[in-house]
Amino acid sequence: MFLLFFAGMAQAGTILVWGDSLSAGYGLEKGQDWPTLLQTRIDEKGFRHRVINASVSGETSSGGRSRLPAALAQHAPDILILELGANDGLRGLQPQLLADNLKAMVEAATAAGARVLLVGMQMPPNYGPAYTRRFNAVFGDLAERKDLPLVPFLMEGFADRPELFLPDGIHPTAEAQALILDTVWTKLQPMLSQTDARAQRR
Repeated sequence: MFLLFFAGMAQAGTILVWGDSLSAGYGLEKGQDWPTLLQTRIDEKGFRHRVINASVSGETSSGGRSRLPAALAQHAPDILILELGANDGLRGLQPQLLADNLKAMVEAATAAGARVLLVGMQMPPNYGPAYTRRFNAVFGDLAERKDLPLVPFLMEGFADRPELFLPDGIHPTAEAQALILDTVWTKLQPMLSQTDARAQRR
C-alpha cells in the first residue's frame, strides 16, 4: 500500500521512496519510519513537497526494477530515493546483478524526468571480504558513472550499535529512524532546494 503525506496546498514536487523493509518501517508502529519523519521535516523546513513511500518489505533490486515503471507513471516523481540492495546482499546474489538492476532503475527514473538520490548499503564482514568489497562498491561506482548524489550507507553512524536494532539484528529501531533521516537529509536537502527554485521560476 502506498502511504501519501501531503506537504501543503501548493506542491513543488513529489518524492518517491523506493526501498525495502529498511524504509517500509518493518517492526515499527505506524508513523515511526524515516520517510514519515521526512515529510514532517520537509513541512517544518518550509519545502513544498509530498513524500510517497512505496517501499516493500523483502523487496530485491529485481522486484523493484519490475515494479518501477508503473510507479513512475502513476506518481510522476521529481525525486526518486532509491534504497534497494540489502536483500540482494543477504541472499548472496551476484553484485553485478544488483548493479544492472540499479542502473536500469536510475535510467528509467531519469527518462521519466526524476532526479535520483541513490542510497547505499554495506554487507557485514561475515559474507567474506571479496563479496563485501564487490557489493559495497556497486553504489559508489554507479553514482560516479551516472553523476548521482549518494548516501554511502543508510545506517551510517550506528550500524555497530546493537541497541538501535530490533531483536533480529537487521532492522533499525524507532529511535534509529531519526538518525537515518539525518543521513538522508544531508544529500536530499540540496535537491529539494533546487526543485523549489525551479517551481518558483514557473
